Amino acid sequence: MTTIEQHATEREAAVAEVLAAHASMTLATAGTDGPWAGGVYFAELDPFTLVLVLERSGRTLAAIRQNPAVAVVLRDASPMRPFLQGKATAQIVEGDDEREVRERLLAKVPECEPFLQAPVAAVRLAVTGWRITDFARNWFPGKDVSPR
Repeated sequence: MTTIEQHATEREAAVAEVLAAHASMTLATAGTDGPWAGGVYFAELDPFTLVLVLERSGRTLAAIRQNPAVAVVLRDASPMRPFLQGKATAQIVEGDDEREVRERLLAKVPECEPFLQAPVAAVRLAVTGWRITDFARNWFPGKDVSPR
């Protein structure tokens, strides 16, 4: 394994750790009503595929219908802890894919169960790139991590 491959593998593992340590994130959208950011529960299928649900009549889902390009942030209260920023493409899913989203979300975040009873739509995010910042690893400025 080359040094570049080792760095990529280390960064991907760090991304997976941050994803596993969080149950919610900030999701930013931009539709005809302008930019909007809100908190959402999520589950990861892999480091570059996240799933979540959104209110069917909410501003966030309306913006995704107009413009599927979104941004996400996962962080703790302290900026000294590792955090992620990323770009993704959102896709509303139905049928078996919707059931899988609900199951994965409930498995990771059991406390979201009441929210799943509301009129919500399932969404899959295809992350096109992460930027991980980790002061303990001297990753400042952050390091880019892309799907292979």
